[in-house]
Amino acid sequence: MGGEKLIPMSSIAFTSPRHRRWIRSRSAKLVDMALASGKIYEGEGFKYIKECFDNGTLHLIGLLSDGGVHSRFDQLQMFLKGACVHGAKRIRVHIITDGRDCLDGTSVGFVEMLENDLAKLREKGVDARIASGGGRMYVTMDRYENDWGVVKRGWDAHVLGEAPHKFRSAIEAVKKLREDPKANDQYLPPFVIVDESGKPVGPIMDGDAVVTFNFRADRMVMIAKALEYENFDKFERVRFPKIHYAGMLQYDGELKLPSHYLVSPPEIERTSGEYLVHNSIRTFACSETVKFGHVTFFWNGNRSGYFNPNMEEYFEIPSDTGITFNAQPKMKALEIAEKARDVILSRKFHQVRVNLANGDMVGHTGDIKATIVGCKAVDEAVKIVLDAIDQVGGIYLVTADHGNAEDMVKRDKSGKPLLDKNGNVQLLTSHTLHPVPVAIGGPGLRRGVRFREDLRNASLANVAATVMNLHGFDAPSDYEPTLIEVVDSN
Repeated sequence: MGGEKLIPMSSIAFTSPRHRRWIRSRSAKLVDMALASGKIYEGEGFKYIKECFDNGTLHLIGLLSDGGVHSRFDQLQMFLKGACVHGAKRIRVHIITDGRDCLDGTSVGFVEMLENDLAKLREKGVDARIASGGGRMYVTMDRYENDWGVVKRGWDAHVLGEAPHKFRSAIEAVKKLREDPKANDQYLPPFVIVDESGKPVGPIMDGDAVVTFNFRADRMVMIAKALEYENFDKFERVRFPKIHYAGMLQYDGELKLPSHYLVSPPEIERTSGEYLVHNSIRTFACSETVKFGHVTFFWNGNRSGYFNPNMEEYFEIPSDTGITFNAQPKMKALEIAEKARDVILSRKFHQVRVNLANGDMVGHTGDIKATIVGCKAVDEAVKIVLDAIDQVGGIYLVTADHGNAEDMVKRDKSGKPLLDKNGNVQLLTSHTLHPVPVAIGGPGLRRGVRFREDLRNASLANVAATVMNLHGFDAPSDYEPTLIEVVDSN
C-alpha cells in the first residue's frame, strides 16, 4: 500500500477471521511428513512413550474422523502400524466419534475399519483393542474450559474404565447407542468395552503410555492438563496414574503443554496481532467461551496470553453449559455485541475483534429451526456492532473461515437433497465448502479503497495483510497479499 495510511486510528470490528486454518493444515502436514519419513519414531517424544512398551500398554486417545480438522483416520492407521513395528505389544484405542467435521453416522464405518486394522495387528501378536469412547461434544473434547464435565466423562471412561454404558465391542456400542432416535455421533454418551466377566479391557494404569493423537490443539488442551498436571482441581480424578504422556504435537506453546510430544509444532511468528500490538495498536478481543480461543489463542498463533498486557484486553463471556446449542440458539451473540459496542464507543481501542459462533455451533446440531433463530441473533448482533462503528467513524471487516448454516442438507452430485429410507431429507451437520463472503466498509474507510480483482483464489490468509492495511501499515512481504487496493478517486 506504499506505506500510505488508509484511515485515522479508529475502531475496527470483525467477526471470525483467524489463523486457525493455516495452523491446522500446517500441523497436519507436519504429522504427515513425520509419519511418512519415520522421523516420528526417532524423536524424544516417541522414545519417552516407548519406555513403557515392554511392561505397559500404549493408549491412543483422539477423534475418529477423516474430516481433517482435528485429526485424520489415515494418520491413526499409520501410527498404529509404526508403533507396533517399533515395539508396542499391547495397545488400547479410546475413540471419540465425530459427526461434526464429517457426516453424522460415519462413526459406524470408522469403527468397523479400525476394528479390522486392530484384528490384523492381533494376527501379528499385538494385543490391540478399542477400550472406550463417546461423542466429541459430550466426552473428552471440550475446549477453553467451557465444561469440565465433558472432560471428566472422558477421564472416567478412558482412565478409570467407568461409564454408564458397557459393551463387548465398539461396533456394538456405536450401533446400539445410535438406535436412540435423538442420538448422533457428536453426542454419543461415554461407553467402555468389557470382557466376558464384565471387566473393562483398557483402563489407563501406572506404567502405561498415553498419546492424544489429534493434531489440532484447542480440544486437546483440557484433557492434556488432566493427564499431565499433578496439581489439578477441575474435577476429582479418583486416581492419577503414573504414565508417560505425549501429545501428537505440543498443544500450547506458552504453557509448554504437554511437555512431551511426537511432532514439533509449527513455529508461528510475526502474526498480525503481534505486529500491530508492537506498533502501538490497542486491541480488544471478545467472544463467548466456546469461541474465545479463536479470537485469542488461535489468532495469536497457538499462543496463550498477551503480547503486551498494557496494549491488549481479552474479555470472555461464559457460554451456556450442560445443554446442546440448539436448546439456546441465540447463544451469547447479543451479549458479545453489546460488549463490543460499549468498547467501541469508549474509543479506548484501535481494534475490536469478536467472534459470533451461532451459525457454526447451532448449525452443527442439524436443527434447522434453531439455526434460523441463531442466525437472526447474529444479524441483530452485527447491526449493534456496525451502528457503533458508524458513531465513531470506524471501519468494519466481517468474514468467516467456513460455511455451515447456509446449507444443512446432504446433496447428491447434481445438488439435489438426499433422502433417507423414510423419504425425509438427510441433514448435514458438517462444515460446507462454499466460498465465504468478506465485507469491508464504514465511514472511516478512505475513498478509493476497493477489492482487488487479481486475487482469484483469495482465502482467509489474505485477511491478515488487509487488516494491517486498514490500520495504515504495510504488511510484511512474506504475508499473503492484501484483499484491497487504493485507486484514484478523482
